[in-house]
Amino acid sequence: MNDKMSDRGISESSLREAGRKKIIIAGGGTGGHIFPAIAIANALKRERPDTEILFVGAKGKMEMEKVPQAGYKIEGINIAGFNRSSLIKNVGLPFKLVKSFFQVRKILKRFKPDAVVGVGGYSSFPVLRVAQSKGIPAFIHESNSFAGKSNILLGKKATGIFVATNGMEKFFPKEKIILTGNPVRTSISRSTLTRNEGIKFFSLDERKKTVLVFGGSLGARSINEAVGKGLDDLLHAGLQLVWQTGKPYIEQARERIKGREGIWANDFIAQMEYAYAAADIVVSRSGAMTVAELCVAKKPVIFVPYPFAAEDHQTVNALQLVNKNAALIVKNNEAGEKLVPLILGLSHDENRQNELKKNISVLAITDADKKISEEILKALVS
Repeated sequence: MNDKMSDRGISESSLREAGRKKIIIAGGGTGGHIFPAIAIANALKRERPDTEILFVGAKGKMEMEKVPQAGYKIEGINIAGFNRSSLIKNVGLPFKLVKSFFQVRKILKRFKPDAVVGVGGYSSFPVLRVAQSKGIPAFIHESNSFAGKSNILLGKKATGIFVATNGMEKFFPKEKIILTGNPVRTSISRSTLTRNEGIKFFSLDERKKTVLVFGGSLGARSINEAVGKGLDDLLHAGLQLVWQTGKPYIEQARERIKGREGIWANDFIAQMEYAYAAADIVVSRSGAMTVAELCVAKKPVIFVPYPFAAEDHQTVNALQLVNKNAALIVKNNEAGEKLVPLILGLSHDENRQNELKKNISVLAITDADKKISEEILKALVS
């Protein structure tokens, strides 16, 4: 500390309060948690470039790969969720939970964050819980219209709760709720790509309508099987596909498309901005972040909600658009029978496509990341 600062009696803690902030962002598991978390981190850095950000995620999950690729440090903890399909796999869960709390305490002690932000996923809960016990400002981002049990519990002591939709007072204290919308990746929200640029990226035909099919970062079995079964019908109708299958289905998809033209298939699309630019029609799950991206992309969409998500929140997410005539919906257990005929029908109905595009575009929010970052930084200097 220089002499002038000493003469004014400014303490190190005062300097830190006025200067650089250290923030932990916790969560992950799926792209629906990771990409908005990165969007928030980027917005914080744009607002205050000297902000130091550390991510905390679950070891073995995709955040351990995606976060470093985005240029941020991440520390992994030993945490897992409850396995509903195999009870025997939950035997070690209490041990992992206890171990994760010890790991989080060490991370917080070493990093000394000014605030923590939870975006959902296994690692969110222990990080926010420990931070709250230490009096560290803790923020929650609840992306869905139906809040998860962990976030409801954490919300009681949260500094602020960022939500995407109205009516969240039934889950959280009203005075802590801040309506921001869901952060969309800047590569998508600020994209200026043309349709032709998107088509060329996937080496497809500019003259044909393109159907983008994806089930989130991990894929969707019902969607994949329906598309695989109806592949010839789609191609014979003059359509072409950009098909993100997820890892479990990619080998089947590659086998299915052998000898066929007009299909780009892979387990993951790293640059979704090109996929959205290329798409004339989209088929997808209805996770909160996917919904937010599709509103920004302004595409006609057919949702196939994952019915086993907590509290069936994907169906709730989809119906919010369907009820505003901004999207179509097919039940998961009816996808095999109804999805491909609905795609074909929509592809031939230009008026319906334009109507859906017009209505979904009204729901787009492009500055949620900025709103969230501003609220966090404002709370730390108030």
